[in-house]
Amino acid sequence: MKEAVIRPYKREDRPQLRNIAWKTVFMGEPGDIFFDSKELLVDFLTLYYTDYEPESAFVAESEGRVIGYLIGAKEVKILRRVFHAKILGRLCLDAILRGAFLKKKNIIFIFNLLKSLLKGELMTPDFSKDYPATLHINLEKDFRGAGVGARLIAAYLEYLARKKVAGVHFGSISEAGASFFKKHNFEVLYQAQRSYFRYILHKDLPAYVFGKHMV
Repeated sequence: MKEAVIRPYKREDRPQLRNIAWKTVFMGEPGDIFFDSKELLVDFLTLYYTDYEPESAFVAESEGRVIGYLIGAKEVKILRRVFHAKILGRLCLDAILRGAFLKKKNIIFIFNLLKSLLKGELMTPDFSKDYPATLHINLEKDFRGAGVGARLIAAYLEYLARKKVAGVHFGSISEAGASFFKKHNFEVLYQAQRSYFRYILHKDLPAYVFGKHMV
């Protein structure tokens, strides 16, 4: 197995990136564990980053194949504005047209997500003033633990430093992910519990927000 090359994202990487997003969305496992509409979920996870801010994305490539990615945004406030103005309506329409709200697996997930929302579990402090950027990183299973994730992080942090971005923050509900980010000197800014996957895992999940100052 050749060492992975870290490089900026290109438009032709989009299908492979989206496939990795689907295969890793459930704490490193495929999304069909809890959701039954692949394209809809992947759009929710990646559409802003690949279509509206592709310059802030990086991929890891091995033997001509994308095996991991880091997608980011320099300004979370811009991400939110674009998502609500240009993406959310499209996703809702697609969900209706695809019959996503009629699929049993999706109904169960949405019901449990709404329960968490009503309990206030999804409310987190806004760190975007001091940590304006964000990121999301995923690797194919066979390439984890080989330093590829650390190299993707390093490439993105160097990019943010060049752009004079003050800091970056992001969420994680994976203990493995939390250990990785702590190892790479990200600070825990916030920690709570989430119950929306209790019906699958039979336990609550820790929800972390990590951050790092760039300047």
